[in-house]
Amino acid sequence: MEKKPALDLIMVEEFVGKAHGDLDRVSELLEREPLLVNSAWDWGGGDWETALGAASHMGRKDIANFLLKNGARIDLFAAAMLGKLEVVKSVLMLYPEAIHVPGPHGIPLIAHAEIGREDAKAVLDFLKAFKQPN
Repeated sequence: MEKKPALDLIMVEEFVGKAHGDLDRVSELLEREPLLVNSAWDWGGGDWETALGAASHMGRKDIANFLLKNGARIDLFAAAMLGKLEVVKSVLMLYPEAIHVPGPHGIPLIAHAEIGREDAKAVLDFLKAFKQPN
């Protein structure tokens, strides 16, 4: 397999940082470097975050959907924020312990559903009622 050069770290940090709330800048950076879409930044101590993760815990559906349409890998936290109940149910039925896995910055799954507001109400209700099998 051919080794590719690493992405510019300053650009990765900006891309992930801006994904917390600046769709215009995220779009500009992604146009300049499409491989940023799945890049991740370590904020310290192994607190890895992707742009999709940033958008997800901030409730930025516009940024999350833009990233997903441009090749971002969907994850459980984004699915929760976006109200993708079937995705969340499927993952938790297979891996019930995932309900306790923290997202970027240690933010819990349920907080992602809460910030998804009305679109994620069914996910929030499901998570509140979820009981892990014994």
